[in-house]
Amino acid sequence: MFDRIVSAAADYDVILEPDQDTPEWWAGAPSVLLTENGTFYLAARMREGDSPRGLRGYEIRILRSTDGRRFEPFHRIRREDAKVSGFERPALVRDPKTGKFKLYGCSGFERGWVILKFDDADDPADFDPTTARPVLVANYLDDGFFHVTGYKDPVVFWDGERWHLFVIGCDRIERIHHFVSGDGEAWQPAPGRTVLENAGWHNCYTRPASVLPMAVGYLFVYEGSDIEWRDPVYNIATGLAYSPDLETFIDLTPNKPVFKSTTPGDYHTWRYSHWLTVGDEVFVYFEAARPNNTNEVRLASFKSGGLLGASRPPQRQ
Repeated sequence: MFDRIVSAAADYDVILEPDQDTPEWWAGAPSVLLTENGTFYLAARMREGDSPRGLRGYEIRILRSTDGRRFEPFHRIRREDAKVSGFERPALVRDPKTGKFKLYGCSGFERGWVILKFDDADDPADFDPTTARPVLVANYLDDGFFHVTGYKDPVVFWDGERWHLFVIGCDRIERIHHFVSGDGEAWQPAPGRTVLENAGWHNCYTRPASVLPMAVGYLFVYEGSDIEWRDPVYNIATGLAYSPDLETFIDLTPNKPVFKSTTPGDYHTWRYSHWLTVGDEVFVYFEAARPNNTNEVRLASFKSGGLLGASRPPQRQ
């Protein structure tokens, strides 16, 4: 069913490499947008391999490109400047009402992961690290009961009427949680059913990756892992789901993932993907494992064909 997309994903360009070609050093978690003047902006999490796990994301790096394939860095937000212990996935979007850029991040605080937001900026070069503040925090009690202990890895999407925030909710495993907002600042739980169960091949972790508008409804890209895989915390693969309304979600790949890293090694990680419509193509940016236990950001693309429908213009944020 997805053979054409899988084949295209195996033919990729390397967009961003880790700063050291050393195991556990990663470049990844890309978030990409395309402006009306044809400029691509990419925000990525840079990770070192020396600190304890969960504290290794040392920088949100922001890059620009004129073709979506060759990027140059122009802004760096360091964990020290934001006064956080470390970063994971960022989300870079543009407000259709104000034209300003929004940048979200996440970091581990004393009582768990929180979603951060920086002050909006007229240009991504102007994001101020010192303005990072929590906008979504898990509110749980020390009552001995089972609670979500934190939220991380934001996927932020504007549907034409309101903002959507898909995040990982951390309890004993990782599950998808969905919030909505009118302004991108104050978030409320979204109506609708659970966004995919932790079942099948993603019975350990089930996490959000990207939302792609289609002619009817949305392609919901998710990722996850099987409890029996080697190191299922980081050995993450990707599957696909469909949503007609961002309230109901149907798992299209319940039995096995669609995407795994095509390079040999200890990990088959193919995660943190961002799917972006560019003219009559879909650009897919993703973090993938390399043979020596480093990760890099890759780009694959495919013709949208009938996936998005001829009546829908290119989706540009």
